[in-house]
Amino acid sequence: MNIVIFGPPGAGKGTQSKFIVERFNMYQLSTGEFLRKEMSKNTSIGKKISSVINSGSLVSDKIVSDLIEKIISDKQYQNRIIFDGYPRNLNQAKNLDNLLQRYKQKIHIVLKLSVSLETIKKRISERRSLEKRIDDVEEIAIKRYKTYEKSTEPVIEYYKKLNLLKVIDGENTINQINKEISDIISLI
Repeated sequence: MNIVIFGPPGAGKGTQSKFIVERFNMYQLSTGEFLRKEMSKNTSIGKKISSVINSGSLVSDKIVSDLIEKIISDKQYQNRIIFDGYPRNLNQAKNLDNLLQRYKQKIHIVLKLSVSLETIKKRISERRSLEKRIDDVEEIAIKRYKTYEKSTEPVIEYYKKLNLLKVIDGENTINQINKEISDIISLI
């Protein structure tokens, strides 16, 4: 089974994805982690990514698509991928469908962690003291939240029309969210 997990930056996608990986033996394809890894290498692409993220914008579809295809085409990950942070717009969603189809796969369920901007700001201020991340600056976080909301709205509608969307209350505790996600996945 392939899963897409949505939520604004700071919603807990990474935390929930790790839980799903462990519980259901899946592979987490986290575009955020991939991009942060490139930035830390300080390569020319890493510098471009850093500049885009620091401005509060999203990285180009081409860069992200190339990474995704490498994973989808690898037989060891077939039908056991959780897409964390992708797709972020309608073009990416359609591109993902095409890539999956090319490798005889599909999306089985789409999870959306619904979280308010106030909760995101609170979580980011808490996370800042635990783990330094370049995107943990409140004004960048607010801009990224608004960019996320605007760009993913058509994607959410796209998956909703395909009857794949399940909305999760991301305001709950980590354990409550884990349980709700687990119950949903177990029904597939």
